[in-house]
Amino acid sequence: MSEPAPYTQTHCGYVALIGAPNAGKSTLVNMLVGAKVSIVSRKVQTTRNLVRGICMVDQAQLIFVDTPGLFAPKRRLERAMVTSAWGGAGDADVIALLVDVRRWPDEETQAIISRLSQLKQPKVLILNKIDTIENVKLLALAQEINELHSFTDTFMISALKGHGVEVLKKRLAEMLPKGPWLYPEDEVSDAPLRLLAAEITREKLFERMHDELPYRSTVETADWKTLKDGSARIEQVIYVERESQRKIVLGEKGRGIKSIGEAARKDIAEAADCKVHLFLFVKVREDWANDPARYREMGLEFPKD
Repeated sequence: MSEPAPYTQTHCGYVALIGAPNAGKSTLVNMLVGAKVSIVSRKVQTTRNLVRGICMVDQAQLIFVDTPGLFAPKRRLERAMVTSAWGGAGDADVIALLVDVRRWPDEETQAIISRLSQLKQPKVLILNKIDTIENVKLLALAQEINELHSFTDTFMISALKGHGVEVLKKRLAEMLPKGPWLYPEDEVSDAPLRLLAAEITREKLFERMHDELPYRSTVETADWKTLKDGSARIEQVIYVERESQRKIVLGEKGRGIKSIGEAARKDIAEAADCKVHLFLFVKVREDWANDPARYREMGLEFPKD
């Protein structure tokens, strides 16, 4: 791994991606970085902590913060996620609002825009999934949103297909302050591998369970050992809230958990750059969403009320 570049004319800074759930923030982070660093799922509110993706543009190092989707929180876990998202935006050098053009005007995005004036950083508007609507409607939508808040720039992209992403990346690099790089040049994320591995398994869990499993389930990496041959032996625990949910995850004759494990092992091995032996366990932990220890594991602050 190479060492950070000396401070000469280098630029470095944080870009916070904010938006409503399922606007495409995780997909965009992975596309910008060129590697999987954030969970992507059809289920809303899947990003729970501030996952940082890192990419280089010439002499600029961009550190992307993929915040949890902003929405009206009802449960304690949701309140912690929203607090984390606004905190990530407040600490960034640039704030990027990502809007799913198919869903505008949605109440969640409108509520976010109403709060942007409270933040002093420069803000850019990113219209995502532009391949799904006509150009005339797209231009009208861009004008409508810019009338609600004065954005420095407006970008039109498809995060999934990569359209417009390079232009976005270069412009964001120009907006960053001068300063030394904070990470080695070839690093793509500052998320610990244990956390990233847990996020990967949680993604596969959501992909295979669809609507059968409630949103309130979590995965923790309980043990990670590097073996003599360089491979990794990893034990993870999937926590659910009821025995009926545990049976759903396991599946008939264990087929469900086997399918999740096979898919997760492949992505974890790619992220860890080594062969992986993955062992998954499913445990019932009632009311885990009110356990402070689980919040610390996810990098969230536990709401006390």
